[in-house]
Amino acid sequence: MNFRKLFVPVVGLVMLGVAYRSYSWPGVALVGGALVMFLLLQFNRAMQVLKRAADRPIGTVASAVMLNAKLKPRVNLMHVVAMTRAIGELRSPKDAQPEVFRWTDAGGSWVDVTFLDGRVTEWALTRPVVTEGAEEA
Repeated sequence: MNFRKLFVPVVGLVMLGVAYRSYSWPGVALVGGALVMFLLLQFNRAMQVLKRAADRPIGTVASAVMLNAKLKPRVNLMHVVAMTRAIGELRSPKDAQPEVFRWTDAGGSWVDVTFLDGRVTEWALTRPVVTEGAEEA
């Protein structure tokens, strides 16, 4: 079971309970207002990330090498989309775990990122093969 999904709601309910026991209904109103503000901030961040990503083609990134250097394990998908400012190209079957997304740059390099339950587990940078005839031209 994924306890991360339950952590925030349980903490919110505990805070509401402590506020009621300590300050009665005014405390519940204060903590409830703080929880609503937290949810609105999270929603606003998600909308800003998606608005920026909507302006770019799917699966593009300015530099695949820089993305490879910035990636860290256990970072969530929303953070990666915020870094790349583009939604990744889905390379795995839809709704299957783990999910694999690809971001490609203008030079032909790409990064394949594997997500398990929305968090980065591994990634691999691939650069195009340069032949000797292409170097001289």
